[in-house]
Amino acid sequence: QTCWQTGQVPIVVVLNIIQLLLLRGSRSSSAEKRIKEWVDQMQKELVTLADTATAGKSLTQIFLKNQNLYTVEQNDAEELVARAARNIEQLLHKRSAALEKLATAAEEFQMKHQWKDDFELDANETEGRKNRIRPDFQEDPSFKRLTDYNHTAVHIPTDIYDGSTIVLNELTWTEALEDVFRKNREDDPTLLWQVFGSATGLARYYPASPWMDARKTPSKIDLYDVRRRPWYIQGAASPKDMLILVDASGSVSGLTLKLIRTSVSEMLETLSDDDYVNVVYFNTRVKKTACFDHLVQANVRNKKLLKDAVQNITAKGITNYTKGFEFAFEQLSTNVSRANCNKIIMLFTDGGEERAQAILQKYNADKKVRIFTFSVGQHNYDKGPIQWMACSNKGYFYEIPSIGAIRINTQEYLDVLGRPMVLADKQAKQVQWTNVYLDALELGLVITGTLPVFNRTKTIDERNGENQLILGVMAIDVSLDDIKKLTPRFTIGPNGYYFAIDPNGYVLLHPNLQPKNPKFQEPVTLDFLDAELENDIKVEIRRMMIDGETGEHTINTLVKAQDERYIDRGVRTYTWAPVNGTDYSLALVLPKYSEHFIQAKLGEDIKQAMFMETLQQERFDEFGYTYIAPREYCKELKLSLNNTQFLLEFNQYIDRNTPDACNVSLVSRLILDAGLTAELVKLWNEQSMDGIVARFVATDGGITRVYPRSAGEEWTENPETYESSFYKRTLDNEIYIFTAPSFNESREPVSESGILVSKSVDLVINEVTLKPAVVGVKLNVSFWMNSFMNATLKLNCKDEICGCLRNDKHVDCVILDDGGFLLMSNKDEYITLIGQFFGEVDPVLMINLVNTSLYSFNKTYDYQSVCDPEKDSKAAAGPRSVYVPTIADFLSVGWWASTASTDDDIPDAMFKESCITEQTQYFFDNDEKSYSGVLDCGNCSRMYRAEKLPNTNLVFLITDAKETCLSCDPGLLRQAEQPSEGPDPCELAQNPRYRKGPDVCFDNNENEDDSDCGGGTCLSPSLWPVLGLQLLLLWLITSLQHS
Repeated sequence: QTCWQTGQVPIVVVLNIIQLLLLRGSRSSSAEKRIKEWVDQMQKELVTLADTATAGKSLTQIFLKNQNLYTVEQNDAEELVARAARNIEQLLHKRSAALEKLATAAEEFQMKHQWKDDFELDANETEGRKNRIRPDFQEDPSFKRLTDYNHTAVHIPTDIYDGSTIVLNELTWTEALEDVFRKNREDDPTLLWQVFGSATGLARYYPASPWMDARKTPSKIDLYDVRRRPWYIQGAASPKDMLILVDASGSVSGLTLKLIRTSVSEMLETLSDDDYVNVVYFNTRVKKTACFDHLVQANVRNKKLLKDAVQNITAKGITNYTKGFEFAFEQLSTNVSRANCNKIIMLFTDGGEERAQAILQKYNADKKVRIFTFSVGQHNYDKGPIQWMACSNKGYFYEIPSIGAIRINTQEYLDVLGRPMVLADKQAKQVQWTNVYLDALELGLVITGTLPVFNRTKTIDERNGENQLILGVMAIDVSLDDIKKLTPRFTIGPNGYYFAIDPNGYVLLHPNLQPKNPKFQEPVTLDFLDAELENDIKVEIRRMMIDGETGEHTINTLVKAQDERYIDRGVRTYTWAPVNGTDYSLALVLPKYSEHFIQAKLGEDIKQAMFMETLQQERFDEFGYTYIAPREYCKELKLSLNNTQFLLEFNQYIDRNTPDACNVSLVSRLILDAGLTAELVKLWNEQSMDGIVARFVATDGGITRVYPRSAGEEWTENPETYESSFYKRTLDNEIYIFTAPSFNESREPVSESGILVSKSVDLVINEVTLKPAVVGVKLNVSFWMNSFMNATLKLNCKDEICGCLRNDKHVDCVILDDGGFLLMSNKDEYITLIGQFFGEVDPVLMINLVNTSLYSFNKTYDYQSVCDPEKDSKAAAGPRSVYVPTIADFLSVGWWASTASTDDDIPDAMFKESCITEQTQYFFDNDEKSYSGVLDCGNCSRMYRAEKLPNTNLVFLITDAKETCLSCDPGLLRQAEQPSEGPDPCELAQNPRYRKGPDVCFDNNENEDDSDCGGGTCLSPSLWPVLGLQLLLLWLITSLQHS
């Protein structure tokens, strides 16, 4: 069967070349043999060209000849991990000591404070405004913003009245903390933010800094509340198992139902990843809001699923509290993974006559489960029964009559949960370290140490003066950058790395921890098994690390390339140990070739000066255009991404400074590599080569030389070899690695830039294998194309295979790399597509190559991505239509920020939202060399044969031309990142990953006084701020209507 229509050309002439390839018997065997001959010829020409042009073996000899200039040192993984863990422990211990001073001082200051009911204020000012100071702000490199170390600053939530008696008293006594903050800073100048977060919502922080940086977000409206930050939630109470019970009877409708939906969403925001939750609704029956059969971890994805599900709750039928509570108690007693500490039922209802006394007595006689009840909406129902439920079960009763009461009343329950902690006193005085999150004041990724602050004032009542109120939480930030500095990087090689995880299995250190969302409201939670390509051994390593064990394991694993386009198979040794005094565990991952490293010892100044001379810009013609990796070689040498400027400043600095001011090890290795690679370039000078655009050498020490100079000026690869994708890939392979250029419509033609080919330089010294450098070339595309076609041509060809003719209408010949990217073709139109994933060029063929196992694939999810917000039906079709915000929007920081600001005010990234993306990497996963098959498209078919090129990551394909059979149209096969729903959270909830809860739990205390259980007053924010916010909302809507 042929792919051509009869009658177009004589049948003898159109006998398909690929059919000839696959004819049975001797001719088929001959075709297979001939294609292998082509492939052997291609690879021989390519490898010979690369070997000769790069002179990689010569560089090996140069290293061996100069052994007097360096030593080979061992990376003792166990010792390195132990040392780094000790250093991290010492850093966090110092921060803990500072925290303890602050918490003790705060309790003393509050105890000595004389409460005032009246403050003398002018008619037009509050105490907060009256006592405002004008700090002398200076730009601070440590914080990357304006600060003043002579003062503290205070933040009060927008919906809290700063003239209330409680706030004014708190402003007064917390002012004394300023001296303690300052003394801590004097004792340890590396301290970052020190913060006291009060249970009232006030936050006092040091050093003083403008809360809203008008230069960056001039119009952003601030709804920050310290009590909703991850560190406050963790420090104010032990972990929680929470079942949210929503009354969905017929009386709950209209505004009341909207208030309940928003209240539940806000309640979910008070939970962290240490907590577990589920939301159900009931009338005469109980129904799940989402797909969860039991409590699930309160992580970002699960909370989002529950929030979305709550919006679909409908109200009908009559209320049956007994049914609801029975289900809730069963959920809290189910033997599944959960927090195993505070057990809570949150009941949201509009009220009712039933007390459910019998069911509460049956399941909760010991009051181990706290019940918090919320009367939602404005109605005349008797609140007595639901208030009784809370008061009889060590909970609290709240009223939410309107929007303004939601935020404050869905977070006040933390004060009740703090009671056992206060009564436990010193037992509860343990510093806790948080998960990773983005600092609200732009410090970047941080972890925070927290310590609860207790009210030590005596009360005059039946508790014999013992107080059980938590005043707030004291916190000190530690930047992840400071922790990274304690894990040495440049001796463990580009593919070696440290990582650390917390008891949830989330990473706080990992090279793949790179969240793209700048919004600090979103927690940063990346599981170790999502940061890497998961396998069973890594699952076990994760479990042992969470359990605080020490261990080591060498494994074969898939490794994702830096640019996320490729996957390689590598051998890695994982070594791990706990960080004492914390819940963290630290690990070091090393490939075999990084178990040792080169330590330069240049010694004589003359040799160093000779090597330094090769880094001078006026010598680029002789030694190639030279890049140096932007590393912190010297304390006072400023990093710059402008290589010309950085190299100039480096040379000047080294000339005029003593080694004491620099990292001698880093500088010496850089200068050593400069000298040795300069010798290699001299060899390149002596030979001219056709077919290459450039030659290059890059080293672990941070040198990249590109020859000739003109090619170096166009070099676009990362000069930091530790972050260069092609460099790191090459080290993991023993063959020549061809790297496809990134494909986009606006790039310069590949015919000018060339195709990058690289190979690692192997060095064996005393039976120790090192890979200190990578050499390579950039192939001229036109030269390669001609060479590629010439290798397949047979002169005087009649009826046999005649090769890959240029722009042949009947035959497609292509070369792909191991990631499935197009690198070469006999078609001019395909040459313009070099670098594109072949699944977008010829999807039918690519799918077949996967089905025949030439390519394997691995689908991965990126949980750190950002996407454009989903377009929904919030706005009507008309161009002048106005979106009227929902209650949830009203309470959302993101909505206020985007509505109140113009596009010029906020960076583009702020308009994006967190999302999951999926990406599929393709790779060779077997040793088979030859493949063939038929693409059957019904009324036509295409035949193909594929052959891998030895000693490279390439595969050659010859096939019937795509245009000869267009019946198959499966759609494009994409490799690049695409927005995704991610794995099914319902399935994940059925088999949750291993985690570990806290060692101590403060959920009950026999001395607790639960007589204060609400109902006396309506806990709501000040009328004026809420009224102001509502007026602002009205103004915004009106403005939009007139714009």
